[in-house]
Amino acid sequence: MNELRLIPVAGIPEVRPGDRLADLIAAAVTLDDGDVLVVTQKAVSKAEGRLVPCDGADPAAKAAIVEAESVRVLRRTPGGMVIAETRHGFVCANAGVDFSNVPDGQAALLPVDADRSARRIRDGLLARAGVRVGVIVSDTFGRPWRRGLTDVAIGCAGVAAVVDLRGQTDAYGRELRATEVALADELAGAAELVMGKSAGVPAVVVKGVDPSWLRPSSVRAELVRAPQQDLFR
Repeated sequence: MNELRLIPVAGIPEVRPGDRLADLIAAAVTLDDGDVLVVTQKAVSKAEGRLVPCDGADPAAKAAIVEAESVRVLRRTPGGMVIAETRHGFVCANAGVDFSNVPDGQAALLPVDADRSARRIRDGLLARAGVRVGVIVSDTFGRPWRRGLTDVAIGCAGVAAVVDLRGQTDAYGRELRATEVALADELAGAAELVMGKSAGVPAVVVKGVDPSWLRPSSVRAELVRAPQQDLFR
């Protein structure tokens, strides 16, 4: 059984458009080969310039941005919240448009391709610090049928998004036929416990990850359920 350690990365300055996240992270923490780095979507979106002007108090302005970021609206609430599918295939509130932890008058959009964002950070850390790590880009999602929020992976590189246990046996020797573990989501959720929502910690280092989990990966290819397999939309 693995023992995991989660270490918040303190000392990263406010991220601005054009910043190289790999450089900021490498300057703030010492990484080892085999670590997994979880980075918040907000930090990635800021660095990639995914900020747009918007008055968060103007319902019409908010609705226009959400519509622009949606490919399909699944539900609307009387209070104005929209459950939408994004071009990435994510189903989430307000198409991932977020007004928290950004300057007044701006909204943060999801990265265009969070898997690519994770690869860019991973490649940058290899070039800057000479370490081979896994990278997860995390964001906060709600869940059907359950209250509360949790962080999930919206992009990853170098660490499995899903660990397939089918074909292995359980403690009683029975073959597992359907067990696929959403590893990147689990690591993202665990990392959020030490990030907090208002502590200004945009990254967490996870140490002790099983080496077999470290491989080429993609959230969109592994975690996003194909429409023909989705029983609930």
